[in-house]
Amino acid sequence: MRIIKYVDIMSAKNEGRKKIIISPGIMVSPYARETARSFGIDIVEYSRNKREEKNMRKLFIAGNWKMNKTNSDTVKLLSDLKPRVSDAGEVDIMVAPPYTSLTLAAEILSGSNIMLGAQNMHHEESGAYTGEITADMLTEAGCSWVIIGHSERRKYFGCTDELVNKKLKKALQKGLNPIVCVGEQLEDREGGNTFEVLRRQVTKGLEGITDLVTIAYEPVWAIGTGKTASPEQADDAHKFIRELLADIYSPEDAEKIRILYGGSVKPGNVAELMAKENVDGGLIGGASLVAETFSQVVKF
Repeated sequence: MRIIKYVDIMSAKNEGRKKIIISPGIMVSPYARETARSFGIDIVEYSRNKREEKNMRKLFIAGNWKMNKTNSDTVKLLSDLKPRVSDAGEVDIMVAPPYTSLTLAAEILSGSNIMLGAQNMHHEESGAYTGEITADMLTEAGCSWVIIGHSERRKYFGCTDELVNKKLKKALQKGLNPIVCVGEQLEDREGGNTFEVLRRQVTKGLEGITDLVTIAYEPVWAIGTGKTASPEQADDAHKFIRELLADIYSPEDAEKIRILYGGSVKPGNVAELMAKENVDGGLIGGASLVAETFSQVVKF
């Protein structure tokens, strides 16, 4: 069981935060509680009931395994994960293993409450594209979801906004549910260009799209670094993205779209992030590679 300690309070103080939101059941040491009181920091327990009372969007926790896990690892991880989250009916759950494990994962997850996704796809039907994979291959392997435009695909493999748009159109044509990733680099945030980058990525990526799709906001500087955008920073970015979606679709449709946060989400910060009005779940990287940790994120 996680315990909020003095160091957590001091971290919140240094970040200028006046509130710490914790999951039900998390303990707070007496010294930490007294320190928080002395600094005027409130410790509040997160309530999913309040979220449901506001008719907010159903939470969605997706695990992106990236280039991790062999077939034997996949069997072990998913076999361990399934019973841990079998009672998490109030949250949609998805995992995206490597391509080599998709068919195996589909067999293991059959009949469970965990959906299967892929980490990328090509926009063409078939052809001489060595090392690529098509939407038909993914659906036949058992996928119902696909991640499109992840920051690592943009950075290392030349995935442009135009390619994101082509992949998105193909995914929708083939019946796959896409998670479209957007987010700024560190130099963009430090230069005050975060919203400019998000506007370009969202508008170009969704050009000509009428279907409602899931969005994942990834502050690239927070991926795999241990750094996390503050809940306020995340909510501000999500709110801006929702405003863009209102222009692309309609204000009513924008309120239906789930916007996930993807940037070093872990058991210790998930409750505070999910408490924000415009944060509807998480695209989880490292924390999804261990069943116990991922289940703690799902059932925070």
